[in-house]
Amino acid sequence: MSTSIREHNLRAAGLWGSGGRAYDRISRSFSSAIEHCVDRLNPTLSDRIEDVATGTGWASRSVARLGAQVVGIDIAGPLLDAAREIALEQNLAIDYRIGDAEALPLDDGGFDGVISTFGVMFVPNQQRAASELARVCRSGGRLAIAAWLPESNASELRQVLQPYAPPVTPSPFVWGTPEWLTATLGGDFSLAFEEDVVLARFSSSAAAWNIYTEGFGRLCAVAEAVDEAQRNELRAAFVSWVGQFRTDLGISIPFRYLVTIGHRA
Repeated sequence: MSTSIREHNLRAAGLWGSGGRAYDRISRSFSSAIEHCVDRLNPTLSDRIEDVATGTGWASRSVARLGAQVVGIDIAGPLLDAAREIALEQNLAIDYRIGDAEALPLDDGGFDGVISTFGVMFVPNQQRAASELARVCRSGGRLAIAAWLPESNASELRQVLQPYAPPVTPSPFVWGTPEWLTATLGGDFSLAFEEDVVLARFSSSAAAWNIYTEGFGRLCAVAEAVDEAQRNELRAAFVSWVGQFRTDLGISIPFRYLVTIGHRA
């Protein structure tokens, strides 16, 4: 593991990385929300863009297709390996680097735009991560963040997992609240907000379980850590929760989210 990862984030790096390339299927399920955030960032051919907590690189690829130069940072080596592999397959030149959102290995003011889609919200030291986003964005540059709302089904799904795993603290869902974002980032950026809903579609509840346990690092780790009886309980709880979103064609889960756009002072 790279020494650029802060010690208290090493375990999280292992958890997020456990899904490897399979995590890209998770990103695909809410890809329209990622594209929404990229659209509002509005990268241009001359821009240099940083994607913080890039995962398997869905947002970075979307930005690169618009012609901008992209650097993608993540703490999880296996996710970056997958991101590099997919970018190569799609003939996209993207610079992926191991790095910690609490201590980005990047120069001050080195980017015209900084984006994070459902990534930086999970960093434990939220104030430090917010400061890093501001530090690497040049004066006059832009910030784009997509995050789940506190009352979204993303939060409800975490409640399903909570009996089998310690809760994530502090809450990542503050990144989906304009009040907290204004208090945290408003001194460096002028901010504007836009809510929307993305529909995550799966062929069945069982298919959703398979996709999440293969690709979503936190659920992978939880499912592997418990005994067989608890795993069966967890699967039943997950499948039951997902089943409430059944349609004639499969599963369609609405996830509410917030896109925040900032302009650097």
